[in-house]
Amino acid sequence: MVSLNPPVCEFGWKAKDFKLKGVDGKDWTLQAASGEKGLLIMFICNHCPYVKAILPRLVEDIRQLESLGINTIAISSNDVINFPEDSFENMQKVASEHQFSFPYVFDETQVVAKAYDAICTPDFFGFNKDFELQYRGRFDATGRGEPPPENRRDLFEAMKLIAETQVGPQAQIASIGCSIKWKEEVAN
Repeated sequence: MVSLNPPVCEFGWKAKDFKLKGVDGKDWTLQAASGEKGLLIMFICNHCPYVKAILPRLVEDIRQLESLGINTIAISSNDVINFPEDSFENMQKVASEHQFSFPYVFDETQVVAKAYDAICTPDFFGFNKDFELQYRGRFDATGRGEPPPENRRDLFEAMKLIAETQVGPQAQIASIGCSIKWKEEVAN
């Protein structure tokens, strides 16, 4: 397993539109997913130990962000041929088991992950209501283990600030996670 850090925030970068099928059977777009005060787009997957380590707390933080006008959409872009645990059917199971209050969508072609230059799972993109990037940092200091005693809720605090001011924090710490599992290119 390779651990990677994505780059930190490029303030003002505009969100790219998409149309992806959710585990709820609906097609989701950027506009449909957005909240009144912003949108958190996160690239996650089912098998990643970094995602598993934070998932219960992430789900709870997202519920709290919804009450602040920030909506969330989770995108899985991994190659499911080589990583069957990340299949659409397993996405449905994970969303149900963890009672996701947000759409969990499948980027089967990996076009959306490439458009966002997503690097790893988890990779968080926090946008204001005008779809301008304001946060690209970590969830917290957990990594793959237990949260440290003096753990800060980096993602929650950043998105709360965006809800209140439409501007993210200037100081951001990059996320860390497993590399996105890209499909092998087929030669013609």
